[in-house]
Amino acid sequence: MTFLGQHEHNLDSKDRLTIPSRFRDALADGVVLFQDLDPCVSIYPKAGYEKLTERYLGTLNPLSSKSRLMLRRFHGRARDVSLDSAGRVLLPKNLLEHAGIESSCIVVGVDDHLEVWSPEGWAAQEELMEAEAAGLAEELATGGNEG
Repeated sequence: MTFLGQHEHNLDSKDRLTIPSRFRDALADGVVLFQDLDPCVSIYPKAGYEKLTERYLGTLNPLSSKSRLMLRRFHGRARDVSLDSAGRVLLPKNLLEHAGIESSCIVVGVDDHLEVWSPEGWAAQEELMEAEAAGLAEELATGGNEG
């Protein structure tokens, strides 16, 4: 499934996020929550997180201190959870603090995963996207692909 769109949500009093209903089937086998490099919480299907880490972290040399730092950064700040019967996930305090989320949030579909942003963080990200989009598109069209 491709995760698309922006969805405004509020956390409940126990810091649970209700996953948009259209995405629940794709996440029924559980999810991995992790502290993204950007100020947001990423939500991957379990298999998607495994693919991500295998592709980008699987080739790191465990004898390298930088590699060990990155492995700890990703895996140490990740949590394997399941959706409850109401389609909710509990967002841990450390992830909420990282993203600056208090109660309201924006859930954004990003192809193979979801990102959860504070409204202010998402507004800043949208400004950056608009300012950079044309230049990035041109760069990528001429072979400047980062990934």
